[in-house]
Amino acid sequence: MTYTSLREYLLISADSLRAAATDEMESVLAKATDMCVDALKVGKPLLVCGNGGSASDAMHIAGELVARFLKERKGLNCICLSSNTAMITAWANDYDYDSVFARQVEAYGQGGGVLIAISTSGNSKNVLQAAQKAKAMGLAVIGLTGCGGGKLAPVCDVVLDAPSTFTPMIQQVHVCLYHYLCEQIEARMAGV
Repeated sequence: MTYTSLREYLLISADSLRAAATDEMESVLAKATDMCVDALKVGKPLLVCGNGGSASDAMHIAGELVARFLKERKGLNCICLSSNTAMITAWANDYDYDSVFARQVEAYGQGGGVLIAISTSGNSKNVLQAAQKAKAMGLAVIGLTGCGGGKLAPVCDVVLDAPSTFTPMIQQVHVCLYHYLCEQIEARMAGV
């Protein structure tokens, strides 16, 4: 898809964000916030994973929660599974790439914790395997998807499904959703 102007691109982006601004999305995001806060309050980790741009989003989420978003507060237990290049390349070289996040869920995950699984299509094999491993270990799974959630949706406890099939628009909605999620988690965890 090629846009004729920046104005057109920004207006289509705004339409994607408007389409996500629903009561249902508000309700689902509130459930996601509750899951994350409940886990953090009892010392369980939040794990986050994704590929490509979604790997960057996973790092962004972890950065906001471990460092700070808007408030001065203690660091929150959030681990980005897309960040450890030594582990990722060793595992992918010796075994396969499809299980690279599932292996880390096995290592860092704890029952009662949360996995935030990011896949714009909902069909990324390694994200799906991570979600399946998380469920088997008793973690809650929050999916950040688009395109209707794909194969990931049935594995998730909560699906934040951006209403688009175009990856850049899905990712733009994701940024707004996870910024709001981080803001809500931080507000509730400040002073805990």
